[in-house]
Amino acid sequence: MFFAQQSLCCLGIRTQLLKTIYPTMALKHKNAKRIEGLDVNVWVEFTKVAADPSIVNLGQGLPDISPPSYVKEELAKAATVDRLNQYTRGFGHPLLVKALSQVYEKVCGRKIDPYTDILVTVGGYGSLFSAIQGLIEEGDEVIIIEPFFDCYEPMVKMAGGKPVFIPLRYKTVVGNSTSSADWVLDPIELASKFNSRTKAIILNTPHNPIGKVFTKEELQVIADLCIKHDTLCLSDEVYEWLVYKGNKHIKIATLPGMWERTITIGSAGKTYSVTGWKLGWSIGPQHLIKHLQVVQQNTLYTCPTPLQEALAQALWIDFKRMDDPDCYFYSLSQELEGKRNRMAQLLQEVGLKPVIPDGGYFMIVDVSALNVDLSDMEANQHYDYKFVKWMIKSKKLSAIPLTAFCGPETKKQFEKYIRFCFIKQDSTLAAAEVILKNWNKPTS
Repeated sequence: MFFAQQSLCCLGIRTQLLKTIYPTMALKHKNAKRIEGLDVNVWVEFTKVAADPSIVNLGQGLPDISPPSYVKEELAKAATVDRLNQYTRGFGHPLLVKALSQVYEKVCGRKIDPYTDILVTVGGYGSLFSAIQGLIEEGDEVIIIEPFFDCYEPMVKMAGGKPVFIPLRYKTVVGNSTSSADWVLDPIELASKFNSRTKAIILNTPHNPIGKVFTKEELQVIADLCIKHDTLCLSDEVYEWLVYKGNKHIKIATLPGMWERTITIGSAGKTYSVTGWKLGWSIGPQHLIKHLQVVQQNTLYTCPTPLQEALAQALWIDFKRMDDPDCYFYSLSQELEGKRNRMAQLLQEVGLKPVIPDGGYFMIVDVSALNVDLSDMEANQHYDYKFVKWMIKSKKLSAIPLTAFCGPETKKQFEKYIRFCFIKQDSTLAAAEVILKNWNKPTS
């Protein structure tokens, strides 16, 4: 009994001591300032909400179609080779960087050194992170085109840079659908964003979420300003092969004076519908890529060897048939064009006005015509956030709110839009069709 009382007494003293010193410890263990305010993430929030298997998920850019069989077969073969289950070259598996150099030499019409002009990273995210960490300094301004893929802003802030936003503006057209080409940059407004502190502009073409494919004339306006102000261009081109009839993807790095100031970003996940592989790459001149390599060697170091080997073998297969329409680089966009058209028709049939994308596999739509009463939803959230949460709960259909892709000044401009993903099996699109056609019927 005595020992029990003594133990309880000691425990009480210890508890009181912890309470006394805890405030000091809490301050010491506070988050680093570079991540202050970056804790909210649309993917974390809506992936969790849409996890219910009864929900038709057209939100996250997650293909549920099968990758090409030869891509999966190459991974199975790579896993059986003992040496391919060990570390490979940190900046990119030798066979992979050679394959990438061959593909992009053909696309760009210039020599690309596989060892100095290419860095293989953990997805397009890794390429963006390495570029921003390696090239952006405290106080540098980085121009971001709105809407933008949501990681651009926090990555710039983590590097100490200052995001400078400029929105794509909609040219009003008559009809029940519009094209992503109707969203344009104002050249005068764009020029006003450049100054002596501008270090880079982040370009995304084909664009996520709108699906805009920037024309050569539009790219030339950006290129001229980059050259005039000695500004870098971080060109996110992960949807480069997903371009629909009547449009052509042009790499800004191929314009005069732009190779030496451009980092071009690509993705295996988007090229072969293998988003779970998380392999991406950065291509550019040695004097820029070397800085990205420094970031990589001191953070992630390398990417999985079997995945890189399999991707290399797949790229060699498609490189050899790049002049053939059966090449997967082209055949996927042909398949998706039908899915895009089906998605657009479904939305139009319920009285909505979708923006038909010229590239990528997303479609945005203005939902204000549905006149959904959201008065009982959280008052401090934008309309699109409330609408998507209501739609998931009431209609069992998931999408992504567009204000997640906007800076603070333009959220009001885009809050009546949501984004759907259409790289889905026909059965998934059919399930969405049932929901949309029965939209006005009461749910049980």
